[in-house]
Amino acid sequence: MSSSTPLQLLRSLGSGPRGLVEADAEARLVRYGENVLPARRVPSPPIIFLRSLRDPFTAVLASLALVSALVAAWATASVIAVLVVVSCGLRTAGEHRADRAAAGLRELVAGTATVLRRTADDAAPVSREIPVDQIVPGDVVRLAPGDLVPADLRLLRATGLTAHQAALTGESAPVAKYPVDEPRAQAPPDGTRRPALAERDFDRPEVCFQGSSVASGSGTGVVVATGAGTRFARADTPRHEDRRTSAFDRSVYGISWILIRFMLLTPPLVLMANAALRGRGLETLPFAVAVAVGLTPEMLPVIVTTTLARGAATLARTHQVIVRRLPALHDLGAVDVVCLDKTGTLTRGRPAVACALDASGTPDASVLHWAAVNSLWTVQLAELPTADALDEALLDAAEERFAEGLAALEYDALAALPFDPVRRLSTAVIATPHRLGHHTLVVKGAVEEVLDRCALTGAERAETLALAGRLAADGLRVLAVALAERPAAVRPYTPADERGLTLKGLVGLRDETARTAAGALAALARRGVAVKVLTGDHPGTAARACRDLGLTPGEVVTAAAIDPLDDTELGRLADRTTVFARCSPEQKARIVRALRERGHVIGFLGDGVNDLPALRASDVGICPPEAVDVARETADVVLAAKDLTSLDHAIVAGRGGGATIAGYLRITLSSNLGNVIAMLTAGLLLPFLPMLPVQVLVQNLCSDAAQPAFAHDRPRAEALRRPLTLRPREVLASVAAFGVLNAAADLATFAVLVWAVSDARSETAFHAGWFTENLLTQALVMVLLRTGRGIGVPLAAGALALTGLLLPLTPLGPLIGMAALPPAYYPLLALVLALYAGALYGLNRRARPTGAQGP
Repeated sequence: MSSSTPLQLLRSLGSGPRGLVEADAEARLVRYGENVLPARRVPSPPIIFLRSLRDPFTAVLASLALVSALVAAWATASVIAVLVVVSCGLRTAGEHRADRAAAGLRELVAGTATVLRRTADDAAPVSREIPVDQIVPGDVVRLAPGDLVPADLRLLRATGLTAHQAALTGESAPVAKYPVDEPRAQAPPDGTRRPALAERDFDRPEVCFQGSSVASGSGTGVVVATGAGTRFARADTPRHEDRRTSAFDRSVYGISWILIRFMLLTPPLVLMANAALRGRGLETLPFAVAVAVGLTPEMLPVIVTTTLARGAATLARTHQVIVRRLPALHDLGAVDVVCLDKTGTLTRGRPAVACALDASGTPDASVLHWAAVNSLWTVQLAELPTADALDEALLDAAEERFAEGLAALEYDALAALPFDPVRRLSTAVIATPHRLGHHTLVVKGAVEEVLDRCALTGAERAETLALAGRLAADGLRVLAVALAERPAAVRPYTPADERGLTLKGLVGLRDETARTAAGALAALARRGVAVKVLTGDHPGTAARACRDLGLTPGEVVTAAAIDPLDDTELGRLADRTTVFARCSPEQKARIVRALRERGHVIGFLGDGVNDLPALRASDVGICPPEAVDVARETADVVLAAKDLTSLDHAIVAGRGGGATIAGYLRITLSSNLGNVIAMLTAGLLLPFLPMLPVQVLVQNLCSDAAQPAFAHDRPRAEALRRPLTLRPREVLASVAAFGVLNAAADLATFAVLVWAVSDARSETAFHAGWFTENLLTQALVMVLLRTGRGIGVPLAAGALALTGLLLPLTPLGPLIGMAALPPAYYPLLALVLALYAGALYGLNRRARPTGAQGP
């Protein structure tokens, strides 16, 4: 395909201009397979469940369950196993539901296509509509306006054919396509550097690629690649270096790994300390395992999964946002920079009229009038199936701005010369109003081509070119409009008649912005999220779109300025730059990685094949509903509604989920750490174990039963204003301060118990007193350190406190080694708890909530 002529290519494919014979096409279908993208299977629930076990914290909990079983602590092992199953089950249900929803959005590249087929070698070719998956190499395909290109085609014939390749390259303007006899590298006409992929493939005018669509004109081409062999499919091959560690991995998993180290060190330390100071042997192993479990926030996987699954379900139900990977919802809450492609996200990939000026630059409605006349009658008289995007924009503007609407364009139309990529203009011929025997040629097209056909002086031409240059620099696509009056001709009109024209003026067209894009950008700014535009489009076009949406573009940086920089320099440049233009897919991904190296959490919003590397390199890959299939499959979050403001709702939901997880970690780890410090200290000072393993288990069960209330807490408004990042070291530093305070309260209770309990029941009463105090302090921590709103947590804390007070007095108390406490204990315990609550409240007021901060 790279260097052969059309005839040579047809021979090599065993085909011809008349298409394939049906029997041959069927044989090729068996040989090459169906024309479909490589299969993407939705993982089954068992597969997702097994993947969930790879979560580090879940794996450690499973290991603790195994160790507990080995030391015959069957109750402990059973409870931990249940927690593991519940956590993995919730995660499996949420992610499988999201995968099925995303699969429901999947669209075929095209439904049917028109091919030439023959019933026998000597039969005449017949145009047939066949399913796209039945197309094979060698098929001759006909293209018309609006068609999606069903496979990679080499053009044999074309008339005014242009194609939208925004999904492949990011270029918003249609690209001219036409057959060539000897393909060669095509240099960009403006001399600027184009993306690497475009230089190799997408700039080739003789090839139409799967994933593009016909903007105007018609053509016929031979299929050279189908299915996995197309350029569209090859673009979906992930690179190893694009696999990323997300913000969730760095925060929640980071905290988990630190805790895992402590948990693994705790049992041997307890065994060695008790052996050295108390002469105890392996009989303390169940206690050591219980202490390790006590340090573990064993409900963390359940809380994280429940919180994220509830948030994802709410987003899908109320805002049509599909979260395909649950941790991505947490990452959305941490995002402080959103990088996005322009075409298909901020803009709709179609033009809109921005201005109509006469040759001096003065607004002139007649220029738009004549441009629309050309569009209307060129489409109708040339019998084009549909108007191309530029003609539609001109007709829409005329209907909107003229009182008579399209009726103002009614003339006695006689002939039309449609646009073609060689002349780069089109002409409509109408009967001159009120001048019998005269015709008017209405010409519209590229500025240089129209000016070459106008009767202008050198100064007038230079002035018009300068005006067109200023409009182009402002991001507009510029067309020139000219007229010529001629005596009525009997012969047909030809391009030779497009001479001696009178210039009417210029029409500037901008990219039509997405309806909700301005609102989405404003919402992101209010949330403290910076926006950066990474596009393969022209710098002026990108800057203009940003200005239209209220985003200040600043100095636009092009690809040529990126390549010489190392990653550190690129990171500094990316920090202060809003718009990068002419970016290749690899350059987009490199910019994303550079920003992440500087500590930012990056969301990337893209819709095309050219966005795949950046989607994979970001912390959160996001795509709109119109994205190509492979982009939707790659993205972590799919905005199923045609409303970009749903991204703001997703970020708010992510911040709410992150705040809930952060609050749970602070509360649970503070309480657990304090209990473990006090338990280890008391174990070394007392002649008996401070709590029996079964008591530690029951205490953990009571605490765990209260903790799911956190997943239903509503975050406070201040937690939603800024990006939320959990930094493991800062979280653990805060936990250490609160944990030491909790340990002090426990040890104060230890002193009270030593004084208050002195009879033969001292050991069982000591266990009961410490059990009660531990649950009461945990209830205080839940209420005083909570970051959300709602009655769920206070109710759960109240139930936990009542359990701590009443359980030792029930028949269950003696069964697990606890006895009723003397009345003198309770006033002293109330004093300790009052002092602890005051100190906890004061420390919490002084400490800034950890995690509610940006990078």
